[in-house]
Amino acid sequence: MEKYAVITGGTKGIGHAICTKLASEGFNIATCSRNPEDLDILRTELEEFNVQVITKEADLGKKNEVWTFAQMIQNKWPHVDILVNNAGIFQPGEILKAPDGQMEEMVQVNLYSAYYLTRYLSKYFRSGSHIFNMCSVASLIAYPNGGSYTISKFALLGFSKAIREELKTSGIRVTALLPGATWSDSWKGVDLPEERLMDPRDIADTMWGAYSLSPAAVVEEVVIRPQLGDL
Repeated sequence: MEKYAVITGGTKGIGHAICTKLASEGFNIATCSRNPEDLDILRTELEEFNVQVITKEADLGKKNEVWTFAQMIQNKWPHVDILVNNAGIFQPGEILKAPDGQMEEMVQVNLYSAYYLTRYLSKYFRSGSHIFNMCSVASLIAYPNGGSYTISKFALLGFSKAIREELKTSGIRVTALLPGATWSDSWKGVDLPEERLMDPRDIADTMWGAYSLSPAAVVEEVVIRPQLGDL
């Protein structure tokens, strides 16, 4: 039977690792990014696994573009087995000093994109489907100069808890992934040893482990940190 996975923000870092992992396991992949060139490169990579790959240039901070991405999936696929709400942005700043609009932008991308896409695809889930929300250790503890980001990630964890309760009897599992510092484009140029941050594949493998459990079990939340702790 064909298997279908939707991953937002799939061209870089954790999203790229998850797309690669799921394609290697035989899942057809739908993903989006704001950069069409990156999407073309990813599509070529994933098609090596002989799976269907559909991509959409989209800014998920905009509700209408979340909808067009969901509509593309609805027009092509009969159901969705895995949804990974991975799209997110980080902008440093203190709550009282950050530029006007920073909070709204991060909430739009980090929270509302997951909220809207989950709602738009809800009729395409079935018993055995699995929703993963890419939260953060910032969903648990605030840290200096990360005010709006922390708030958005606290809210995403709250969304995960709420939707988990709502879907509990449907056979649809919900997992909040809470990774710490992980190598991605946002860490380019930092002078740190490789082992100080996690490999994105560690997060992808953790996600796959949670998905691979029997239907009788669900990992509700999983915290993944570098061995040496948070930065």
